[in-house]
Amino acid sequence: MPLPPAPSKRAALLNTEAFDAPAKTRQARRPSEQQELIERQAHSPSVEGFDRSTGGELLQELMAPETPQGHAQTSARKTVPSARAVTKPKKAKNTGPTKLFVLDTNVLMHDPMCLYRFEEHDVFLPMIVLEELDSNKKGMTEVARNARQTSRSLDALVAHHQDADITTGIQLSGTGHREVGGRLFFQTQPLNFTLPPSLPQGKADNQILGVVEALRVQYAPRPVVLVSKDINMRVKARALGLLAEDYQNDKTLEDGDLLYSGALALPHDFWIKHAKSVESWQSGSQTFYRLSGPIVPELHINQFVYFESPGEPSLYARVTEIRGKTVVLKTLKDFTHLKNAVWGVTTRNREQNFAMNLLTDPEIDFVTLTGTAGTGKTLMALAAGLTQVLDDRRYTEIIMTRATVSVGEDIGFLPGTEEEKMGPWMGALDDNLEVLAKTETSAGEWGRAATNELIRSRIKIKSLNFMRGRTFLNKYLIIDEAQNLTPKQMKTLITRAGPGTKIICMGNLAQIDTPYLTEGSSGLTFAVDRFKGWPHGGHITLARGERSRLADFASDVL
Repeated sequence: MPLPPAPSKRAALLNTEAFDAPAKTRQARRPSEQQELIERQAHSPSVEGFDRSTGGELLQELMAPETPQGHAQTSARKTVPSARAVTKPKKAKNTGPTKLFVLDTNVLMHDPMCLYRFEEHDVFLPMIVLEELDSNKKGMTEVARNARQTSRSLDALVAHHQDADITTGIQLSGTGHREVGGRLFFQTQPLNFTLPPSLPQGKADNQILGVVEALRVQYAPRPVVLVSKDINMRVKARALGLLAEDYQNDKTLEDGDLLYSGALALPHDFWIKHAKSVESWQSGSQTFYRLSGPIVPELHINQFVYFESPGEPSLYARVTEIRGKTVVLKTLKDFTHLKNAVWGVTTRNREQNFAMNLLTDPEIDFVTLTGTAGTGKTLMALAAGLTQVLDDRRYTEIIMTRATVSVGEDIGFLPGTEEEKMGPWMGALDDNLEVLAKTETSAGEWGRAATNELIRSRIKIKSLNFMRGRTFLNKYLIIDEAQNLTPKQMKTLITRAGPGTKIICMGNLAQIDTPYLTEGSSGLTFAVDRFKGWPHGGHITLARGERSRLADFASDVL
């Protein structure tokens, strides 16, 4: 029954005749419309074919028989596309044979999380490896800590699969590492192998090589690979015809030359290409440039750019903002001029000027400086620190530390307090303070002595061994010889920073004294690569040595 018409005036009554009006009859459908409706209902999904467990996929599609191509195209034209998009199938995993990696003990003691770094491949641990882990777990060294951490990880894996058969392998994804698809195998039975008689059977390395040989025969043609940090063991494995690889996951870079330098030279035709699209404005004594072009994807926040061409004005700027395809450059303060000297020190080359801009910027919390010997890393860091501590009162004191790794043999225990024990390691601090003291020529001998006492009272020397758990508030922290730190030690030091603290890491990647550390796996390389592009961090590689012509020549030829 149709609804009666609405009243035309306010407060009027409905017409009584409208209640008795007959309902309008709907016109009969045309044959073509009726046929189309039947076909639409036949192809539309029903509720009964809905599978709730798969998020909306249809059981009818799975059970439907295959149709010829011509009929499929005809029915596709007649069906109405559904409003919900069909989910795309996941990309199929690699169906090739997975590898079986046999881990040496030094890999586990180098990285306790190495068990979860092999993706879909399986991991095998010989029994002798577990014995070596047990014999190296005592002590307070980094190796002992890693051995204990590895033992705890293995215990957690075994405890999570108590009901599983250990001979068939343990799923490595059981403890929360969902991205790992491989299994962990233990040596549960003796393996028969034959090694050359020149290799002593009682040595642990040779027993591991024998296990790899037995597994290669047992699982052929599946690749069985030995993973070891020991170069000699890898050489022996290859001499026996076995596959051997180094553990590469700890290396940030394969080649030290690929390390982020922090500076980029603009091409000679830079102004010709970007002259029309450059916007510039001035704020105080500094000029800002906004530009766009193909160079923008290559830049990072706080990266330095410079333009030097004969007959044209030079440009030295720092990237302060990147938005989409546009970048904002900010000109630098010229510390090569005597009026801008920092604690009497002026910079002598382009890279030193870049570094001094980072060291004196209060918005930069983390600075990394790399370079060869004599490039002025420690001197500039101390000069900038003394200015900001004593003159600007930006920080309360300077804290200096370094990795105590000796070049030659150890001279034994050192007497005294913490600072007295660190004294012989801080010879670079005394040498640079002597240079900085000579820059003050206006005061007499008594004035220089008082200044030296004031400086000494604001510089604290701390050992790395007692950094765990500390928090530094409004401190200027200098980490010297940072190339000898592991990534874990570097993380421990950087996370000590509290509000208002600035950290400067300095080092020469060509002078690494820590065993088993290379340019690619050093903690300094790790920090430079991870902090690249952070708005409150900066890096610069110092190129020219300024210590002396002898030191500069020796760095090149020796």
